[in-house]
Amino acid sequence: MTDQTQAAPAAAAPVYARMAVIGGGLIGSSVIRAARGHRAVGEIAVADANPEHRARLESLGIADEVFADPAEAVRGADLIVLAVPVMAMGAATAAAAAGMQPGATLTDVGSVKGAVAEAMAAAAPAGVFVIPGHPVAGTEQSGPDAGFATLFENRWNILTPQKRDDAPYLAAVERLTEFWMRLGARVELMDAAHHDLVLAVTSHLPHLIAYTIVGAAADLEEVTQGEVMKYSAGGFRDFTRIAASDPVMWRDVFLSNKDAVLEILGRFTEDLQAASRAIRWGEGEKLQALFTRTREIRLGIVAAGQESAEPNFGRDKRS
Repeated sequence: MTDQTQAAPAAAAPVYARMAVIGGGLIGSSVIRAARGHRAVGEIAVADANPEHRARLESLGIADEVFADPAEAVRGADLIVLAVPVMAMGAATAAAAAGMQPGATLTDVGSVKGAVAEAMAAAAPAGVFVIPGHPVAGTEQSGPDAGFATLFENRWNILTPQKRDDAPYLAAVERLTEFWMRLGARVELMDAAHHDLVLAVTSHLPHLIAYTIVGAAADLEEVTQGEVMKYSAGGFRDFTRIAASDPVMWRDVFLSNKDAVLEILGRFTEDLQAASRAIRWGEGEKLQALFTRTREIRLGIVAAGQESAEPNFGRDKRS
């Protein structure tokens, strides 16, 4: 793993002459806004299959060109960013392949890398540098209006390059690293399988737990006569925020990263059973030790700058 955090000069020339983004939702539109704001690219094209999204993207004016056809959007682009659900990455690559030029870099923003990397590599034409990536940033909002230019600032972007050591490919990785650093992100290089295991712990399992708890609360509404929702405390409200994330995106994440998720879910289930036994048998010392250790993790996340002090981070749809 390699950590790249040095910021690019403010007045530097664009990293890429033309960028094409496939998918204009939260992450895709944030990439466009950030790249424009930091002058990381020259021209920007975006393609989206949803006609309502295309109309909104045209109205917002954040890209130079808006297309329905991905192959048209990527023509002449030296950077192509796939911002679609992870199980659609292979199909999106295939749909855009006819317009890709040799020497272009193809990357993505999906939170699963193993299956996605294989699908992208299989569908990309020869001569295109496939460098899968994952900006670890986002909100529960979706659509073109949800994006904002500061989404990636001080957030990690994990790149999972192919196992290649030829100079042109390594130069493409360095160039993509520079692009994300220009957007304010911190960049780390990581093996795809290791990425999927880490994200199963830090992102995928928490979302699964949130969806499950909120679903259970909804089932209990009749029993409690609406009191679950009426008296929602901070913890439950946090779960509902996470559970409001895009259902299609998270369906694809769990199906694409099922092995890592099931492994971590098994370990979590064992820990949950241990906590259950401690509660049942009144083992207060064990519970206090658990809560103390996990509290330190939260404090460490805040100290590392990976939590914003803003209670409304990303939900005011800033440009």
